[in-house]
Amino acid sequence: GIYLDGLDQGEILMPRQYIPLGTKPGDWVDAFIYFDSEDRIIATTLVPKAEVGEFAFLKVVSVNSTGAFLDWGLAKDLLVPFREQKMNMEEGRGYVVYIYIDEASNRIAATAKIEKHLNIDPPEYEVGEAVTILVYQKSDIGFKVVVNQKHLGIVHNSDIFMPIQSGQEMVAYIKQVKEDGKIDLLLQKPG
Repeated sequence: GIYLDGLDQGEILMPRQYIPLGTKPGDWVDAFIYFDSEDRIIATTLVPKAEVGEFAFLKVVSVNSTGAFLDWGLAKDLLVPFREQKMNMEEGRGYVVYIYIDEASNRIAATAKIEKHLNIDPPEYEVGEAVTILVYQKSDIGFKVVVNQKHLGIVHNSDIFMPIQSGQEMVAYIKQVKEDGKIDLLLQKPG
């Protein structure tokens, strides 16, 4: 492979299979950095399905005594420790998770306890505004969703006219933002 200048992190290995053709010393390379299974910082040109600070729907590829491991598009799978699971995750199923840096290990990890990572600042959306939603949980009154990778929203059962399910990403429209900051959404443009 080659070594990249990681400034404060020192030299960072980029394995041979990720080196862009024609790369030579002095070139700039766009790379994603993470720890491998041997605690080495590794660079890759692969793009993960989601990065730190983002919510995503990812599939479990294995479960062991440490937790569940998700396919996030890189050679090393992403860990969801048991303490960060709402219920025991099952191999082959997909879950909405939030990606963060674990303070104890300084590694990238994921949590299914996404509510604690949603923005609690009052949302500033206009009625009818188009937003992107990620459906994450069915409730008695509808589906809970993540709005624009930031806020909690809900699509009420009475406003659902097509099948939706957890993990689905789509465009929705602001129905109302209540005084308590809760966001109601529509799946079709109002009017």
